[in-house]
Amino acid sequence: MKKLFLLLMMLCSLAHAATVERWGSTEISLAGPSAGNPFMDVDLYAIFTQGQRTLKVPGFYDGEGQYKIRFMPDAVGEWTYETHSNGAELNGRKGSITATPAGPGNHGPVHVRNTWHFGYEDGTPFWQVGTTSYVWTHQTEELEQQTLKTLAAAPFNKMRMAVFPKRYEYNMNEPRFYPFEGKPPATWDFSRFNPAFFRHFEQRVGQLRDMGIEADIILFHPYDKGHWGFDSMPRDVNERYLRYVVARLSSYRNVWWSMANEFDFVKSKTMEDWDSYFQIVQASDPYQHLRSIHNAFVFYNHTKPWVTHVSVQSGAIAEDFERAVLLRDTYNKPVVYDEVKYEGNFKQRWGQLTPEEMVLRFWEGAIAGTYVGHSETYQDPNEIAWWSKGGVLHGQSPQRLAFFRKILSESPPEGLEPIDKWQDYPFAGKHAQYYLGYFGKKTPASWPFVLFKTGLKDGMKFRAEIIDTWNMTITPVDGVFEIKKRDDYTFADKNQRSITLPGRPYMALRIIRIP
Repeated sequence: MKKLFLLLMMLCSLAHAATVERWGSTEISLAGPSAGNPFMDVDLYAIFTQGQRTLKVPGFYDGEGQYKIRFMPDAVGEWTYETHSNGAELNGRKGSITATPAGPGNHGPVHVRNTWHFGYEDGTPFWQVGTTSYVWTHQTEELEQQTLKTLAAAPFNKMRMAVFPKRYEYNMNEPRFYPFEGKPPATWDFSRFNPAFFRHFEQRVGQLRDMGIEADIILFHPYDKGHWGFDSMPRDVNERYLRYVVARLSSYRNVWWSMANEFDFVKSKTMEDWDSYFQIVQASDPYQHLRSIHNAFVFYNHTKPWVTHVSVQSGAIAEDFERAVLLRDTYNKPVVYDEVKYEGNFKQRWGQLTPEEMVLRFWEGAIAGTYVGHSETYQDPNEIAWWSKGGVLHGQSPQRLAFFRKILSESPPEGLEPIDKWQDYPFAGKHAQYYLGYFGKKTPASWPFVLFKTGLKDGMKFRAEIIDTWNMTITPVDGVFEIKKRDDYTFADKNQRSITLPGRPYMALRIIRIP
């Protein structure tokens, strides 16, 4: 009888083997204690091993006596694991997972690449063309499905979205789910998460992943107005919440962490708190997803080592490339101007961009070697604005941003680098190889073929195209331009040729060297 008992115990310690594609997400489900408060009482993690490499992956309680550990293998081959827990039923469980090659469309997580740019883990460039819909996951099923349908036809490859619901103008509705057990609007048991809330949220993150859209997850925000109290929870609750969110979501390859939206409006937290919360996320995330924080008027110190890239709100900084490039040089990290005002007709000044102004900011950001974010704030009788609730897009910028994204995808994979930052020279690209220039609101009738000197030599030849960024046309320029040195700073066409332009705003030039 004793031998049979030992055999059963040994069999229980072995979990079934599983197969998952590289950078996919697989889940280990374990039955464990449900008495007391498992959210507070039970610790669980697993050590995954492949050769000499190990990853410590946190687990979490998913309610009804079920515990889960989610794993995203970053290398092909067999991984073994063993669980560690203060709960006897959960401790010492062993198993293996086989990672197969990534399938079509799976390029892995996005990381910083070439100092100022982004790339997927498999080396594919990531050209950020993002949008914002803060609480689209807190709406009706019908509206959330409409948002997904809209995204499927839109040009955006990143969505900024909040974990907590939002109480703000144009969004005063109660959500379908709440993150904690309790009684709305403000009687919560902060020691017990509501797994149904997080299951719903992560379902939407997974749907974005399957569409090739990064989920820029906003962990805190100030738009509570004292209604639910999620913006002013005690510090220990904040820390427990962060670890729980990371445990549930870090295996999704499309996750980015945004510590907060307009962090300086969250008056219950200090700079030291934000530093600490960053470090908790960094330490808890085995895959080291991208991390940043979004401001209102006060800039966070993005030079800190736990910040991977710069996320900035500014109404004017992306109006021209000479301003847009400044933060790039200041922080020496990728810069995303996630909020540059919104296209729409709200009464607020931040929601009144014309479509032309929205598109202009993307182009100005690009030739500064930075990235820009979109959203839309058109008034609606049902108060369904994309910026907050999702739904459908009404503006004229998205189709132009699809055209813009195509232009980016055809540029050098290393990323666009400003060609001459010292004075007004509206070109980015790769020296002596590729130049993308943008004239913004200026309406030149011609442009003398003159290139900044770096990497150039007499006799090099180039071809040119005129890009109408608003009307979405590309017109090749006749002939070939052969250059010779003009002065200490520039090379020009040897015959002093110019390119005739249509005298309209929002024109761009693409100049490519002929090998």
